[in-house]
Amino acid sequence: MIWLRKTRLILLLLRGMLVCATVFPWASIAMRERLIRNWSCKLLKLCGVEVEVQGLAPGQPAPRGAMMVANHISWLDIYVIHSWHPARFVAKSEIRAWPLIGWLCEKTGTIFIERGRKRDAHRVLHHITDVMRQGDLVCVFPEGTTTDGTEVLPFHANLMQAPVAGGLPVQPVGLRYLDAATGLPTVAPAYIGDLSLLQSLDMILRAPPIKVRLTLGPQLMATSTSRRELAESAREVVVHLSAGAQEAAFHVADAFHEPNNSAPRYSGTLRGLAEPSTNNLA
Repeated sequence: MIWLRKTRLILLLLRGMLVCATVFPWASIAMRERLIRNWSCKLLKLCGVEVEVQGLAPGQPAPRGAMMVANHISWLDIYVIHSWHPARFVAKSEIRAWPLIGWLCEKTGTIFIERGRKRDAHRVLHHITDVMRQGDLVCVFPEGTTTDGTEVLPFHANLMQAPVAGGLPVQPVGLRYLDAATGLPTVAPAYIGDLSLLQSLDMILRAPPIKVRLTLGPQLMATSTSRRELAESAREVVVHLSAGAQEAAFHVADAFHEPNNSAPRYSGTLRGLAEPSTNNLA
């Protein structure tokens, strides 16, 4: 049956391209967001992935005008976030050249950056600040690479300059993939090592049903700190959110906002930390 699901995924991809080419040019922002969210939900359903959202009260709107930072495990991360609330992702410019996927990313608002070019980095920082001031939610993966989900790597601080310069909030998000039946962590979605995109897709389709837990934490206000301090505290919050330790995440945020800005430091490993105790099914 995997071949049938792959066929349906190809048809969904082609449908997405058709919508981007014919509907997006005249669609309102609200309509675009609705189309992106619906398409992402269908993609995840075909992949056997269920999304569970935590940390957002019922009826509470998604944050806007902020930079979302999250740990990075899989190419699915983008669609997990899109299924909750469409965001503008920041990605390396090489992705724009990928067949089909690069074109779709561009049409759905991805901000591309040429890594290693200082001038382009400045351009992107100004652009990110501008679109956040206009109310957009911009998402970055500050680890700069993917992991198997058992740890959160140090955050690169460069893009944190945008919320610092604009006095805008940072919204930490923790992602964790679980076996839907047992609740235990699964590495099936991990897009790491020498895996190709097709090999990663095969692993996901052959795995038992997957539940991904998306946990929102307290926002960090970047008005009186350096980008490096902001990156370190944001990472600590994400570490706890990824492990389901939401109370500890709030402690880190409270410490960050204190005048001495002396939040405690953690190693970033997820093994042995507590599982989430509250559920908010999306």
